[in-house]
Amino acid sequence: MAEVVVLAYSGGLDTSVALKWLQVERGFDVVALSVDVGQQEDLEAVRTRALATGAIAAEVVDARDAFADDYIARAIKADARYENRYPLVSSLSRPLISERLVEVARRYGASAVAHGCTGKGNDQVRFEVALAALAPDLTVLAPVRDWGMNREDTIEYGRAHGVTLTQSKENPYSIDQNLWGRAVECGEMEDPWAAPPSDVWAYTAGGLASLPDQVVIGFEQGVPVSLDGERLPLAALVDRLNRIAGSWQVGRIDMVENRRVGIKSREVYEAPAAVVLLEAHRQLEDITLEREVAHAKIELGLRWATLVYDGLWFSPLKHAIDAFIDEASKPVTGEVRVRFAPNAFWVDGRRSPSSLYDYELATYASEDRFRHGDAEGFVRIFGLGIRTWAERQGGLRP
Repeated sequence: MAEVVVLAYSGGLDTSVALKWLQVERGFDVVALSVDVGQQEDLEAVRTRALATGAIAAEVVDARDAFADDYIARAIKADARYENRYPLVSSLSRPLISERLVEVARRYGASAVAHGCTGKGNDQVRFEVALAALAPDLTVLAPVRDWGMNREDTIEYGRAHGVTLTQSKENPYSIDQNLWGRAVECGEMEDPWAAPPSDVWAYTAGGLASLPDQVVIGFEQGVPVSLDGERLPLAALVDRLNRIAGSWQVGRIDMVENRRVGIKSREVYEAPAAVVLLEAHRQLEDITLEREVAHAKIELGLRWATLVYDGLWFSPLKHAIDAFIDEASKPVTGEVRVRFAPNAFWVDGRRSPSSLYDYELATYASEDRFRHGDAEGFVRIFGLGIRTWAERQGGLRP
């Protein structure tokens, strides 16, 4: 009886060929696992494709609410953007998929799990480090990394073994998508000077101005809970905001990022809801967080995003930063008004029952109660070090 391996199966080129390769070249019985994280695909068709390719079983797990509540919510509270731009589209789903891989592997008595990542990608790190934390006894296989085939060879291997392919030499894009966004790479976009072809867009390809030009987003302790006063589960809220912001072509990100493996990679993302929610959340923090907490949270949010990008969701440092973020998020309750225009959005209103914004301290009108006379001594003490330096060492200036 053949050993069983559970493969994280998307139904794309690499995982479809990997399924066949694990059977033909390694002699495994393969269980295909597809995790629904809101990727807007017909996952029943994906399941059927896996069975047709030779899987002994194919499972589809609905994890949309878990992805939103346990992963996206934390990313929003952390204001998480890798290199201050990328909203962790693919990064967030990998630890969740790893958890489900382990669960299914235990049910089938599998000795191994597998992924379809390449040797130069970030996802191999994310899967394997997460799996090492969750189930160090399981063997992790990486057929795409092991077989040594380039993309053209992979396509030919699939065709030779009767694998139904969703990618071809004429359509070379590699696409990963979920509720939080969509990532596209490969093809002509591997030249960072080449503009993205118009056919790469999906979440932001709708007609301009087809949906409302403003929304009011309600937050409770840093987590979005409502749109225009209607309470919604987070998954439904993100989905609706994806459609609204996407219709204005908001959320396109074209960047060259620094991968964990040491190379620069040109990536194109669509993340309409993500960019809007992250900005709205940051602006609500502007009126609810004390200055030192706000500054520390910016630094720790960047660190948190890097940890998650690098595959360290289950690391002790990430968990420690989570504790800080949870504490800092307690007063982040209120509403933010966002307006849209073609290819643009901005926040033009924010309010909170725990706001630290004091009109009588901020205003220059007659209601002003700021004690201006106190400022002279404050400024003198604050600048004392610089004054002393200028008097004693001022001649050292270039």
